[in-house]
Formats: sequence, structure tokens, C-alpha cells
Amino acid sequence: MKMNRTVILLMLSDACIFTGFGLFEPFLAVFVKENIAGGTLFSAGIASALFLVTKSIIQLPFSRYVDKHDDKVKWLILGTIIICLVPMIFLFATSIYTVYLAQILCGIGSALAFPTWLGLWSANLDEHHESFEWSMYSTLVGFGTAFSAAVGSGLAELYGFTVTILLMELMLLLGFSFLFFLQWHAKIEASVSNLHYHRQRVANGKKQ
Repeated sequence: MKMNRTVILLMLSDACIFTGFGLFEPFLAVFVKENIAGGTLFSAGIASALFLVTKSIIQLPFSRYVDKHDDKVKWLILGTIIICLVPMIFLFATSIYTVYLAQILCGIGSALAFPTWLGLWSANLDEHHESFEWSMYSTLVGFGTAFSAAVGSGLAELYGFTVTILLMELMLLLGFSFLFFLQWHAKIEASVSNLHYHRQRVANGKKQ
């Protein structure tokens, strides 16, 4: 089976990004409590909540926008750039308010990247292989997250959080790099409305 190139690039990008976050996210509360002035388990919970609330508030209205425009790749790249800034903020954070800022920025970046990623992914799924491609995605992300959780804990224990955060940044940048290939590939396509899966759905609708 030959998979759509856009699906492959989106899959690899997300696998790297989730692997990167898997190196650090499970230990966010420990990092905040041990390394940040004013950091407590409660403030770590607030930080996580700020990310989720920010992402949830922005992504719904933004998704309505991207559904009406053909600039999904641009927004996906912008959102991922914002996400890639987060580890560097953590690296130099000394105050809990800096951590809050990082989480809010991560929420904004994710709110821009998540709907656009889903839109591109949905439009490019190969007909009759949707379950396989979703499962392939889930498997790659699952293995990457499991591996990074084990490696991240070992690195944090042996070398401290600085090395873990730097490796997290490298993984995010690797995931980001796949989006440049995606941008190049998108130029070959006239627009998202001309992509294979969407075109097939339109054809099926006309037959009915």
C-alpha cells in the first residue's frame, strides 16, 4: 500500500512532536516544584490547566476560519513555531509566571496547529485505508511517547532537566522540519479542495 505523502509527513511530524513533549510533560510538576520560585504542585496544575483552557477557547473559532480558507499549511507552520518556543522558555524560567506564559503560548500554538493538522489529515486520508492510517499514526505516537517517557525520566535523574529540555527542543524542531516538505508538497496541489479524499467524497455525493 502506497500512503499519501501528506499523510506520511503529518504523521512523522506529530510523532516527533509528541515524542518531544513525552520527554518532559510527565515531569512538569516535579520541574515546577524543584526548579521554579514559587512553584508548588498546585501551581503546576494551574499551568497545565492554562494550556488546556487556552487551546480549547481558541481552537473552535479558529477551526471555523481554516475550514473556509486554503492556507492550512501556513497556520500549521505558525502554530508549530510557537510550540517550538516553549522549551526555551522553560529552560530559562525562574518564576512560576514564566511557566504560566509558556503554557499559554503552547495553548495558542496548539490551537493553531491542531485544527489545521486535522483538516489536512482528513482531506488526505486514502479511501478504504482510513482505519489503517489512523492506527499507524496512533502506533507511531504511542511508541514515541512510551520511549520518551522512559528516556526522559532517565535523563532528568542523571543529568537534570536542562538536558531533557534541550532534547525536547531538538525533537520539536525535527517535527517542525517535516512541515517544510509538507509546504513544498502543498504547492503542487492547487488547494485542499482538490485533494484526493475530498475530491472522491464530492464525486460520491454527485453520484447519489
